[in-house]
Amino acid sequence: MSGEILIRTAKLTDAERLLEIYAPYVEHTAITFEYEVPAAEEFRSRIGRVLKKYPYLVAEQEGRILGYAYAGPFVGRAAYDWSAEMSIYVDQKIRRQGVGGRLYGAMEEILREMNILNLNACIGYPKVEDEYLTKNSVEFHRHMGYQWVGEFHDSGYKFGRWYNMVWMEKMIGEHPDQPEPVKPFPQVREQLTGRILNA
Repeated sequence: MSGEILIRTAKLTDAERLLEIYAPYVEHTAITFEYEVPAAEEFRSRIGRVLKKYPYLVAEQEGRILGYAYAGPFVGRAAYDWSAEMSIYVDQKIRRQGVGGRLYGAMEEILREMNILNLNACIGYPKVEDEYLTKNSVEFHRHMGYQWVGEFHDSGYKFGRWYNMVWMEKMIGEHPDQPEPVKPFPQVREQLTGRILNA
């Protein structure tokens, strides 16, 4: 790939392009267990909901978005506030070219600034690799420093097949007796622009 890859905060106006990236995962893979491609308005709402507290990032090159990643609540109870669930999707035409690593690297730096300590990833996992699902997502997370936590069997049904689901985790901070409160992303975003985020 030519040209610098920029990492910036997603905008609501990015929804259509992000849907172009996401739709093939829905329609042709079991990487997401979602059955129907959401409408653009629904996708814009999802982006807006995430950005109220968590980062939602895009990787952009020469004005074109190549992939996106976002964090969200893990379970949602107050005691889990220092944990976040991770999601990432990269344009299938340019996978394995470092875009995912750049996105996840920026996400980790931002989440540390927010005082998040644990990163969790819920990943579809095939009993036998097929045309809809491979073990690439687990391999990517392992490469990024995530550890296998556990496997749930026959948890997702898509394309007439049952798939397992695994959890992986990565600790990005110490766990003191009195952890610092988690800061919402909007509170730290400005200080990260120019250092972690391009915009």
